[in-house]
Parts: sequence; structure tokens; C-alpha cells
Amino acid sequence: MKKERVKLTAAEKSELFAEGVITVVLLLLLNLSIVILIYLTILQNQNLVNGIYFLKKTITFAGGRHLWSWQNTFLIMMGIADLIVLYWRLIRRYHQMQLRHVISELHYIAQGHFDHTISFKVKTDLQKVIDSINSLVASTVNAINEEKAIERSKDELISNVSHDIRTPLTSIIGYLGLLKSGVADPKDQQKYLDIAYMKAEQMKSLAHDLLDYTTLKSTSTKLSLTSLHIFSMLEQVAAGFEFEAHEKGITFSIETRPKELTIQADPEKLVRVYNNLITNALKYGKGATQIKLIANLVNNNEVELRVENNGAPIPSSSLKKIFERFYRVEPSRNTETGGTGLGLSITKSIVELHHGTISCESGADWTSFIICLPLNPKNAKING
Repeated sequence: MKKERVKLTAAEKSELFAEGVITVVLLLLLNLSIVILIYLTILQNQNLVNGIYFLKKTITFAGGRHLWSWQNTFLIMMGIADLIVLYWRLIRRYHQMQLRHVISELHYIAQGHFDHTISFKVKTDLQKVIDSINSLVASTVNAINEEKAIERSKDELISNVSHDIRTPLTSIIGYLGLLKSGVADPKDQQKYLDIAYMKAEQMKSLAHDLLDYTTLKSTSTKLSLTSLHIFSMLEQVAAGFEFEAHEKGITFSIETRPKELTIQADPEKLVRVYNNLITNALKYGKGATQIKLIANLVNNNEVELRVENNGAPIPSSSLKKIFERFYRVEPSRNTETGGTGLGLSITKSIVELHHGTISCESGADWTSFIICLPLNPKNAKING
């Protein structure tokens, strides 16, 4: 937004005009007094008259011209001095008016209009004050917005947790109620027990994910770093999902370049990252036939880990939100696909705990989760 100069009100313009008039009158009176005093002094001192006449004869200008009228020269000098004093008085009063405008703007902001900025500019050091005020306003607005976002996040957290707990809990109470009342058909009792157990497992998973999420967000969380052979870890992770993947017609492929790639990482937490990403691919990668686990040494300090599947792509509108807690690509909080909506958020927290980054790319052929990790998080922490 282009800033304009301070716009004076009609009263301020009148005040500035009156300041000019009063200054001119005072200067005229002062000039008159000075002229009279000098004239009287010259008349009473013949030596001063002779000195002035001598100067007039000796001082010459271009073309041999002499200074014949000292009175005119003196009056011109006084006129220049008067103009300087007049300008100084007017510009001083104008700056005072600018300061009053700034103070007025501050009072307006202090009344609760914390998003209001001072839109005019000045050519004095007062501009630094205005810039500082505008910066303070901007930081205040950001703080307020962040506070609102935190409040919304808390409300969403309570709402989502309540929903995810209430749904399985209602089923558990309902089926256990049928068993307790004895009205359930004996043939269905085992089915009811199985359903109640499954719902209890969902609640346990939610509680476990919530604990992991809050723990990882804590600044006191520490990594248990050790030397980790990537290829061996990926083989073990893939073996754990072999049965589920086989049922869905999905095969695993593992690539590490170089084959003996080793990094410093927390094995338990990094395995959790792969478990979450592979689980996500198995549940939401509809139509997938292959999951690729890839690790590449990028340079002497960084490694790139990729988990890719050739299932249905993730909508572009969801890619930016996919790592938010409780966010699901599907609009409903359907428990049929399982999960709490915390898996990818936990994954991101673990990656960031290793001083790395994670992103997601999804196209018609492949959906890729890309993780960049330092070979040694301790070195990354020191450099950061």
C-alpha cells in the first residue's frame, strides 16, 4: 500500500497560517528595531561612518562595481534571515502536528484496534517510530492469529478425540450390555465379544497415538541414536507387512544406494515412521500393486528416504494438509479404514526430531512420501 503524507485538517491549516502571520509580524518588528538601533549608532559615531565609506570604496565586484548602498545589502541579508526563521518556525509546527497525528493513531490502536497501521509517511526520524509501531502491530496481529489458531486447534482436538472415543465406546457398551442382560442369542455372543474387543483395540490405538503425539511434541524428547543399516531395517519392516500386503495383492521392492548405506538415527522411532507410511499406503492406496522402499545417499551429509505406492493419487487439495493432526483425506471420520488421523502427524514429528523434512508428491502413477534426513542429527543440530 502506497503511503501518503500527513493530511492536515482545516483547523491545523489555520493554525499553521496563524503561526506564519505571527512570525512575520514579530520579525518585522524585530527588523525595525535593529535598523533604528544601527542607524542611531552610526549617527553618533563619525569614525563608524568613515569606516563604512572606506569599505564601500575598497570592496569591488565583477566589472569594477562598488558597494554603494550598505543599507540595501543589510536589508537583503535580514530578509534572507527572516525567511530562514519563518521556514524553521513553520516546519517545526508542521512536525508537531505530525507528532499529534501519530499520538492520535496510537490512542486509536490502544482502544483495541490492534490490526490498525499508521498509513502516512514523514521525512524525519519520526518515520522510524512509525515503522516500529507498524512492525509491532504486525507482530501483535500475528500473535493474535496464532492464539486463535491454537484455540481452534484445541477445540478440534477435543472434538476429534471425543468422536473417536465415543464411537467405539458406544459399541462396546452396547454389545457388553446385550451380553450382560442375557438377551443375546448364544450363537452371537462370540461375535459380540469379538466386536467389543476390536473396538477396545481401536481405543487403545487412539490412546497410544495421542501419547506418542504429545510426547514427540515435547521439547524434552530425546533421540536414542545408533548406527542403523538402512537396507536391513527396510527388509525387517517389509517382512512385518508381508501377510497383509499379500492379501491385497501388493509386493514390496527395496532399493538402497549404496547397498551398505548407514545413518545415525533412533531405530525405534524411524521404524515407527516406516510403519505409519506403509500402513497409510495399504489402507488408502486403493488399487496399488507395489510399494517401493527407496533410500539414496544425496551427499556426504544427507540421505533421502522414499516410500512410494502406485495406488490412487491423493487429491492436490489434500497434499498441504496431509500432515496435520486428525486430518483425513476422506471427509468423514470413518473407522472402517482404521487409524486415528495422527499417524502422518506423528511421522512428521519424528522426522523433525531428527532435524529432517518430509513432503508428499502424488500423481497418476505414484504417490511418494519423501524424507530428507541428515546422516548424523547431532551434526545437523550443531550446524543449525
